[in-house]
Amino acid sequence: MNLDGEPVLDEAVLADLRASVGDDQEFMVELVETYVTEGTANMDSLLAAAAAQDCAAIVRPAHTLKSTSASLGAMRLSAICRAIEQAGRDARPETLREDADLAREAWEATLVAFGEAGLRA
Repeated sequence: MNLDGEPVLDEAVLADLRASVGDDQEFMVELVETYVTEGTANMDSLLAAAAAQDCAAIVRPAHTLKSTSASLGAMRLSAICRAIEQAGRDARPETLREDADLAREAWEATLVAFGEAGLRA
């Protein structure tokens, strides 16, 4: 999987989102906290499905993380989850564990980046 050029957190996406909510910092923090809460559950489901090499079970959490991550600028995680979702849809279990490890690492880096950006409560 080629992740060259995929930032952990895309500042331009965050700037656009911030502008769309009228620069409301409190709302931005709420959005990120909701993402973290829901994302944690999806990441747990993704990791469990990967450990079981369950292609069918991995599609939904990968799809959800792909989309929600992209909407908040977590582009590296979104790209990884896109590949995981496709592997699940294509019934390719051989890549799931390794890709899930990449997703977990990207998730952790994303949480740190949101904290550094002042977007964690």
